[in-house]
Amino acid sequence: MKTIGLLGGMSWKSSLSYYRAINESVRKTLGDLRSAKIVMYSVDFEPLEKLQHKGDWEEIANILSEAAKNIEAAGADFLLICTNTMHKVSPEIEAAIQIPLLHIADATAEALVNEGIESVGLLGTAFTMEQEFYKGRLADKYGLRVLVPNADDREIVHKVIYQELCMGKIEADSKAEYLRIIDDLAAQGAAAVILGCTEIGMLVSQADTTVRLFDTTAIHAEKAVKYATA
Repeated sequence: MKTIGLLGGMSWKSSLSYYRAINESVRKTLGDLRSAKIVMYSVDFEPLEKLQHKGDWEEIANILSEAAKNIEAAGADFLLICTNTMHKVSPEIEAAIQIPLLHIADATAEALVNEGIESVGLLGTAFTMEQEFYKGRLADKYGLRVLVPNADDREIVHKVIYQELCMGKIEADSKAEYLRIIDDLAAQGAAAVILGCTEIGMLVSQADTTVRLFDTTAIHAEKAVKYATA
């Protein structure tokens, strides 16, 4: 079994979900007492969150690249960045290490393509919904049509992530708003909706809606297990 490198802490709540999902999948794949070989580097999120909102992605890239090098030095065979938004600096991180990086957007797009989905809604931080590093990759590399909420709804989605989910708060009103936004995306032609922030799965799940949901945390974790056990 290969050793999985996890660059986590953004937020630690979603990193916990990664750890659980990976180990549950390894147990199902290899047997009851089996567990994943993992190296995790968990960063302090608050300084990085401030840099995000200042737009200082160069410094974020520097910090995360150093963390990735430590993961590699600790013996990881490949790397996952346990957050969608920070894939904005994945090219810089990839350039800093010798081990492969499994990109969360690639794993998600492959799952969508395998299901024959061509038009998809995207929920995530404002950075993920509005910038091209994520939705552009889905469109350019996989031919997907990506729909995002309107400006007011993007603000709602973003605020709930940072002010509630990253702090472990689950609010019924926020869940209702997310489900409304998901329905709106479906009404615009989305055949499915990507939960494109690793915390969103804490708030809404497939049991809450008839719209097909693709949880990036679960998809990314499953991809890692397949790679590690191949």
